[in-house]
Amino acid sequence: MSRVGRVERTTKETSVLVEIDLDGTGKVEVSTGVGFYDHMLDQLGRHGLFDLTVKTEGDLHIDTHHTIEDTALALGAAFKQALGDKVGIYRFGNCTVPLDESLAQVTVDLSGRPYLVHTEPENMAPMIGSYDTTMTRHILESFVAQAQIALHVHVPYGRNAHHIVECQFKALARALRYASERDPRAAGILPSTKGAL
Repeated sequence: MSRVGRVERTTKETSVLVEIDLDGTGKVEVSTGVGFYDHMLDQLGRHGLFDLTVKTEGDLHIDTHHTIEDTALALGAAFKQALGDKVGIYRFGNCTVPLDESLAQVTVDLSGRPYLVHTEPENMAPMIGSYDTTMTRHILESFVAQAQIALHVHVPYGRNAHHIVECQFKALARALRYASERDPRAAGILPSTKGAL
């Protein structure tokens, strides 16, 4: 069975299309109008080995907030859709990724319960191009709310804002990949003692 999610989200502020194939090869086509965000979503697809299409048109004449937020919401919803019934998956995943002086540690539980713990160095540069660095946490909050997963992201150190954000997306991609992969020893088994995820 294919594990593909497709979500279209249209408001007065944005128009978003997200398609994701969890069993892809990392083929990515992303366009949000926010260059650095496109770069981060590209990292998510390539390192997660997800085939990912994102097409967003937003009210960038105001700022990037609505475009970034609504894309993250649609991405979370598409990821949840692609997971399906979660039978036979590993459920848990974690990854630690360095990027020069920065380090990100990410752990995920595809639990069906949204929860985010997020820490990163304070006093980061406020902007990377047109990307507001305070949006990283909000991206994760929005994604978690729609994907209904528990996500812990910890960046214990780092100096360069680009590196700090990018290593988070790379580690997130790998952790999601490991958690969503099928476990050959658990075929047909839901990884929960509750009987539901």
